[in-house]
Amino acid sequence: MRLLVAAKTPLAADEAYYWVWSRTLAAGYLDHPPIVALWIRAGTLLAGHGALGVRLLAPLAAALGSLLLAQAAEDLLPGRRAGIAAAALLNATLLFGIGAVTMTPDTPLLFFWTATLWALARWHATGRGAWWLVAGLAAGLACASKYTGVLLLPAALAWLVWVPGLRRWLRRPYPWLGAALAVTCFAPVLAWNAAHDWAGLLRQGGRAADFVPDRAVQFLVELFLGQFALATPLLALLLGAGCVVATRLAWRRDPATSLLALLVLLPGALFLEHALGDRVQANWPAIAYPAAAIAAAGLLPRWRRWHLPALGLGVGVTALVYLQASVAPFRLPAHLDPTLQRMGGWNFLTADVSLAADATHAEFIAVDNYGDAAELARDLPSDLPVFGIDTRWRYFDLPDATPLIAGRPGLLVRSARHLVPPDGSDWFAIGAPLPAARARGGVVAEQYHLYPVVGRAGTMPVVVLPRRP
Repeated sequence: MRLLVAAKTPLAADEAYYWVWSRTLAAGYLDHPPIVALWIRAGTLLAGHGALGVRLLAPLAAALGSLLLAQAAEDLLPGRRAGIAAAALLNATLLFGIGAVTMTPDTPLLFFWTATLWALARWHATGRGAWWLVAGLAAGLACASKYTGVLLLPAALAWLVWVPGLRRWLRRPYPWLGAALAVTCFAPVLAWNAAHDWAGLLRQGGRAADFVPDRAVQFLVELFLGQFALATPLLALLLGAGCVVATRLAWRRDPATSLLALLVLLPGALFLEHALGDRVQANWPAIAYPAAAIAAAGLLPRWRRWHLPALGLGVGVTALVYLQASVAPFRLPAHLDPTLQRMGGWNFLTADVSLAADATHAEFIAVDNYGDAAELARDLPSDLPVFGIDTRWRYFDLPDATPLIAGRPGLLVRSARHLVPPDGSDWFAIGAPLPAARARGGVVAEQYHLYPVVGRAGTMPVVVLPRRP
């Protein structure tokens, strides 16, 4: 079912942007490390450049990750029949359901995070030091998926320090070899940052120092409400209760629950601190969900009667979102339909832009929003060049389009949310804007202005975007 939904649902703007990454592979990017680009490149080699190719590895990773999570639950909480229950609880969350049919950096991050948890649980169950090497490899790949994967390393170290019976492993080579393997996997990302003025690390890490006390309560409330929405309410209560019980048992230095608690508390502390100064996107705490699912499945025997209602609600909500995203049977206002806001109406916008380009005899399309630019680069006719205009493009190895626009007529695509007109210093001439929209089923998701322009060499980087083969 997830493969079918992945194939039938239009790409979100961010997914199209990551597809551009896959056409210009590098060891790092301004926004995130490179694993998502490698996964998309592999998927498109196997299944083409349509939506299924871009997302192919997401449903497969969700399936394999569910098996790893089930095994981890059995290893950490033996005899409690926690494995299948933990995998079911995680799969029923809306957050995991969406992540299993879309391709973002969270997709490989969640898989490799779960694989690290599985390897540590295998070590806990077997006592074989070689599992630390597997954990180190998985943790390194998590770091190379998204910077929050780095939290796995202090969590593993804190686990060994916190539990007295595990401290002797600090004098053995396996945990340190695993850490070295993780750093080795992450080293290309660090090298890319060093060569690009630490742009990626500064962009993500620089947010930690923000503090906006007058909005902190709002951001914290949004963070908690976001988890109730993306976990679905009953599952959010189960996962939260499991975390509370795991934390209480971890205080007694229990090895298994200490690992689960640390893999929830460390990300939780990070995102709570972040919420004091800025909005936390609801999907960011996804890395805490696997450990929380194990805790909810194995540490709450009296709550088992709530499993089926929680699973039913979660699966039902996710199915409705799948249905609306793929075939849109419900005509909802745009502000109540996140599938329209993120995925809907790109073909409508493409048609508007193509008609306007013909009418104005435009020889190129210029776009100053990276997501819009990526979508149009994928969908417009291949004989109409699409140029990206944004400072972020200077970090990509893409052809410079500056010589290609000078003195030539084109069409500048801008969201109507820009209240300030285009900068005249970047163009020889700017005409009156033409209207355009991104819409689905008669419901408008976003309005656009299409400016006839004559190009000149401005101050903003301009690159030639790759096209869909």
